[in-house]
Amino acid sequence: MIADGVEDEEKWLAAGIAGLQQNAFYMHRALDSNNLRDALKYSAQMLSELRTSKLSPHKYFALYMRAFDELRKLEMFFKEETRRGCSVVDLYELVQHAGNILPRLYLLCTVGSVYIKSKEAPAKDVLKDLVEMCRGIQHPVRGLFLRSYLAQVSRDKLPDIGSEYEGDADTAVDAVEFVLQNFTEMNKLWVRMQHQGPAREKEKREKERSELRDLVGKNLHVLSQIEGIDLDMYKDSVLPRVIEQVVNCKDEIAQYYLMDCIIQVFPDEYHLQTLDVLLGAFPQLQPTVDIKTVLSRLMERLSNYAASSADVLPEFLQVEAFAKLNNAIGKVIEAQPDMPILGVITLYSSLLTFTLHVHPDRLDYADQVLGACVTKLSGKGKLEENKATKQIVALLSAPLDKYNDIVTALKLSNYPRVLEYLDTETNKVMSTVIIQSIMKNKTRISTADRVEALFELIKGLIKELDGAVLDEVDEDDFKEEQNSVARLIQLLHNDDPEEMFKIICTVRKHILGGGPKRLPFTVPPLVFSSLKLVRQLQGQDENPFGEEESTTPKKIFLLLNQTVETLSNIPAPELALQLYLQCAEAANDCDLEPVAYEFFTQAFILYEEEISDSRAQITAIHLIIGTLQRMHVFGVENRDTLTHKATGYSAKLLKKPDQCRAVYACSHLFWVDDQDNVKDGERVLLCLKRALRIANAAQQMSNAARGSTGSVTLFVEILNKYLYFFEKGNPQINVAAIQSLIELVTTEMQSDSSTPDPAADAFFSSTLRYIEFQKQKGGAVGEKYEPIKV
Repeated sequence: MIADGVEDEEKWLAAGIAGLQQNAFYMHRALDSNNLRDALKYSAQMLSELRTSKLSPHKYFALYMRAFDELRKLEMFFKEETRRGCSVVDLYELVQHAGNILPRLYLLCTVGSVYIKSKEAPAKDVLKDLVEMCRGIQHPVRGLFLRSYLAQVSRDKLPDIGSEYEGDADTAVDAVEFVLQNFTEMNKLWVRMQHQGPAREKEKREKERSELRDLVGKNLHVLSQIEGIDLDMYKDSVLPRVIEQVVNCKDEIAQYYLMDCIIQVFPDEYHLQTLDVLLGAFPQLQPTVDIKTVLSRLMERLSNYAASSADVLPEFLQVEAFAKLNNAIGKVIEAQPDMPILGVITLYSSLLTFTLHVHPDRLDYADQVLGACVTKLSGKGKLEENKATKQIVALLSAPLDKYNDIVTALKLSNYPRVLEYLDTETNKVMSTVIIQSIMKNKTRISTADRVEALFELIKGLIKELDGAVLDEVDEDDFKEEQNSVARLIQLLHNDDPEEMFKIICTVRKHILGGGPKRLPFTVPPLVFSSLKLVRQLQGQDENPFGEEESTTPKKIFLLLNQTVETLSNIPAPELALQLYLQCAEAANDCDLEPVAYEFFTQAFILYEEEISDSRAQITAIHLIIGTLQRMHVFGVENRDTLTHKATGYSAKLLKKPDQCRAVYACSHLFWVDDQDNVKDGERVLLCLKRALRIANAAQQMSNAARGSTGSVTLFVEILNKYLYFFEKGNPQINVAAIQSLIELVTTEMQSDSSTPDPAADAFFSSTLRYIEFQKQKGGAVGEKYEPIKV
């Protein structure tokens, strides 16, 4: 059926164009022979093709444009006729004898254009006559195109100020009157289209009306170009009449389009000075009109106007623009109780953007907007609609973008209240936006109160919100989110130790509720921030004001012990052990032996009870040995206890090579260069001999299991340790021991049962070259190495 209708329209259009072209041909012949009577006859017949009701507006437009081109030629002929002595008044009377009203009015408008140009009558009189006569066509489509033609031929002939057709003192009023009258009639015709035809074709009619809307809107554009319209005339006459027409037409499509036209075509300063009238119209529009879009565009234009120059800002204050817009939005929402929540948020988002541009110094205005938004959202629960949540993110991002400072946003009491209406995922998005803003602008958040407010805002990232299911979160996204929180914790700083300690306590309070998946990301940065504070306070163990009131390293270490303990409960024992050792090293630098010992104790307990994976054990024992070797705070008894534990655990590793390496690493616990009281050569030798025994055992096990003794790498590594302590002056490490070890390695490498290992061979060769190099140095070093034969 639709296809048939389209084909029929194409046929009717083709027939109309054929009839129009045929009559145009005879009209041209009459024009060429200066035959006025025939020219009028054939032009009237040509224009009769426009009387059709069978074409859609789109097809009718194609026919109209062909007729329009022909009328341009006819108008030029009429001009020539008047130059040849034909009276334009007679011509104006003559065309009115055309049989049908539509051709008659097209011809009348064409001659009217020539009549105005001749200046034989005032332009305002001719225009008034034409606009009145056009009322004879009440068919919507035909009437719209006729009046569009009238607007087209008259737009350069309006009796405006400065125009060659300027009339008396009220000349601009006459021009305005003509355009407004034509606009009013065209709007009535355009609206009437909606009520013609069956109800089932409503959508089709709305589409057709949308195609014709520019014909009506052009009148407002022409109106905005009239030079004689100043602010007073616009305020007193033009805008009230246009608004009256818009409100009274009671048509959704017309109201939306025309209000948008008004906002787009007239100057911003006029809008600012007539806000009362403009805003007063919005609540009177039909409930189905998309007011949010139009009102948002108005606020956007005013925002851009305010941003264009600082000189215009006093105008905004003078007219109390914020109060009027805020009041208007409230009234619009009341007038449209069914307005979707997206519309409400969009309006307040636009108002907030306007406020931030026009009144950047008035935080109370911004907070008022957010408060109004909260009021409208109350009782709605968490927002599920995707577009609405995106709009809230835009609303909350606006202050961050404007001030580039989260600290300013934290002063807005209603900011966190709006956040509460976001669903879990969008809450996380907003939290990430906030953190990115802090990172980008390097914002300094330096008080515990602000940190408290900030962590309330980003709680979507640091703890489980109601209804959140952590297992469903993408692993990479989760890591990125938690890493951003970790970076944020590192940024929090205050030079005052008391305030910094309060910040640490505040952060700790928030992150400890984050759950087992989050703590491994958030606890380490907190620990290192605390250790940074410890370094700052180093040497200030006691405070004259009393320990309860002041921040001391002891107090911080107590907090750290409790904080790291949460990781061992998750469990994340490897991470907890590393942090305990970091804390022990800091306590060592503060000369707090009991505290350092306690941290080592906790590390050993974790090693014993929680770390069972062999690779994790190897890493852990080497960390323990490395940290313990650097400790200077321990007395003999405590150091012996800890080193004994470390060597004991080293010898109990699963694989013999790992045992060997851990045991020879323990030798460093008994010989520390910068500590004279830790230079026990005998125990160093014991460790190295024990390592040798384990290396031998590893060789034998390899021989028994695989039929070959395996690599000699372990022996070469132990040889290097012998050389290290020999060079450091350990009296227990002598030339004979080194010589026998070199021979052992050489024998093993030449053995038939050994496995070829190029890396071990290169390592041994490099070690021998080092011995030769030390010999060649001469002096005491050369003398020391001289007896070693390689």
